[in-house]
Amino acid sequence: MRGVDVAIIGAGQAGLATSWYLSQAKVDHVVLEAGRVAETWRTRRWDSFCLVTPNWSVQLPGAPYDAPDPDGFMPLAKLVDYVQAWADSFDAPLEASCRVSALEADNSGFLLSLPSGKLKARSVVVASGAYQKPHRPAGAESIPNDVVQLFAEEYSNPEALPPGAVVVIGSGQTGCQLAEEIHESGRKVFLACGRCIWVPRRLDGGDIFGWLIKSGFMDRGPDKLPSPMARLLGNPQLTGDDGGRDLNFRVLYDIGVELVGRYVGADGWSMQFADDVAASVDFGDARLADLMKFIKDYCTRASVAAPRFDMPPPLRIKTRTELDLQKDEIGAVIWTSGYRPDYGWVKFPVVDDMGFPVQTDGRTNVPGLYFMGVHWLRKNKSSILYGVGEDAEIVARQIVEARA
Repeated sequence: MRGVDVAIIGAGQAGLATSWYLSQAKVDHVVLEAGRVAETWRTRRWDSFCLVTPNWSVQLPGAPYDAPDPDGFMPLAKLVDYVQAWADSFDAPLEASCRVSALEADNSGFLLSLPSGKLKARSVVVASGAYQKPHRPAGAESIPNDVVQLFAEEYSNPEALPPGAVVVIGSGQTGCQLAEEIHESGRKVFLACGRCIWVPRRLDGGDIFGWLIKSGFMDRGPDKLPSPMARLLGNPQLTGDDGGRDLNFRVLYDIGVELVGRYVGADGWSMQFADDVAASVDFGDARLADLMKFIKDYCTRASVAAPRFDMPPPLRIKTRTELDLQKDEIGAVIWTSGYRPDYGWVKFPVVDDMGFPVQTDGRTNVPGLYFMGVHWLRKNKSSILYGVGEDAEIVARQIVEARA
């Protein structure tokens, strides 16, 4: 049985960032990946996907963005190439097509189950991604089998969908982008709205993401969340398409996407929705108002001019609470209702009631076991291309110090 000092599980940005820092410290380690480098980016995004955060925000350790289009939004293929080139640049010790099916205790540390057998490790970093198990709410099983159901990660493009109208359930960043793309292809689209934050693409000519960073909004810790459930709130409604622009309930309504309320269930050929579109829009407006106050308070402290923003009037529209799958000619339902943690293969009591790792700065109460790339691991930015390097440096430092 072979052994290694440190095993990193996952070769996305979180695992590779940790590997980069361990490589600088000359720590013996291996990166175990079920697929390829950046596998989640490769296989769980649709064909036309592009970043929603500007290129300049790609701040991977040893590979900050340094190309001619800092204010652009990388398309999927370029992003995958970027991450692959970064891994190649420091010769990341990758073992691809090597899924870890179990992580258990061993007398001298940890025992990992791999397709080729067992691997011993003194320390383990679980970096298996922020988007793990797609969530399908109760009632999905009541939709007739004649209607194709897909998770967002199974969607590729409108042409690959069966004929007919499409219901998109889940209205975070992904749901809005898919609804718009499918609508623009000529399909009738219904969007089941939930409680999501939205933000304007630009404030005073600057990208909103710049304001989120400058104001300290992205540096907030999980203690600033109103409840643990807030960790499941979807990413802000926005898009990087066409050089970056607004994309929210109002935009979608204006172009002809039909908004319905939260999905309640199905009965035969009938799909039911709550009469709560106005409440969902109001929720997003209120969260945006909170954000604008946060930015304004920062500007006051920093003695800089606050960006001007005029909140649009409340959205009040007539909506349906029922769709007839046959009469409305619905051919597909796409679930974009978020993801949940999936650490059942980690055989240690290190997750909370919601399945999130219980940790401090990535370190668990099991000596030698760390987590990386989790939503709100340390801060709001913990799982994204802008912030993952900061967490990786801290986790790597802890590993080095523990070895000493």
